[in-house]
Amino acid sequence: MKTILNTPIALKLSACIGLSEHELEILGQLLKQSREIRVGQDLVQQGETNQAAFILMSGWVCSYKIQADGTRQIVDFQIPGDFLGVRSVLFHTSDHNIEPITEVEVCEILIPRLLDTFAQHPRLAMALLWALSRDEAMVVEHLVNIGRRNPAERMAHFLLELGARLSLIGAGSKTGFTCPLTQPLLADALGLSAVHVNRVLRQLREVGMATFRDGQVVFDNYDRLVAFADFDSSYLDQAGPLLT
Repeated sequence: MKTILNTPIALKLSACIGLSEHELEILGQLLKQSREIRVGQDLVQQGETNQAAFILMSGWVCSYKIQADGTRQIVDFQIPGDFLGVRSVLFHTSDHNIEPITEVEVCEILIPRLLDTFAQHPRLAMALLWALSRDEAMVVEHLVNIGRRNPAERMAHFLLELGARLSLIGAGSKTGFTCPLTQPLLADALGLSAVHVNRVLRQLREVGMATFRDGQVVFDNYDRLVAFADFDSSYLDQAGPLLT
């Protein structure tokens, strides 16, 4: 029980609903079948048919789409505790690729078993609905980020969102977090060139708001960065009256 309680997925779902010992035990049963995936080996490929979803236990992945001209748009980065491939299963075919950024461990869950678990334990189903709704809210915010914020604001907002997400699983705080993302990955996610990413990161560092160096993000002045990016974390942490 103690092991399950400290997993990223349990920490994440417990932020939205107080899971009972029995519900944690059921969640633990879903996590029994795990496997490791190396960098360069896609977990999900666009257009394939899947009958399984995944829970990311460790490591980072990115969801992306390849355009006709060969360019890549990263839709989002997933961190430990996130669900992967649920929409692809519901749509029968995947509309995007999922690629490990680091070596990852995932738990594979066949959809019939997932649906059966949720039918018998509706509070767990509600917690998943919250997690998926939260993911959708992030996609909406990413559209605003790319479409309406200037590059420096875009980067600041992105780093603050990552910090908030990681803090939910005990991997980040208002002082910063460890981050494996490269400048080319940031470029593909934020609609910038790698050169522009480097320039923007330097700008945030020189004005004393944030430093991203050697795989570590440091919030040099968290409150100032929040004001600069107009960052409102309510889209990330509102559980809603049904789950309280």
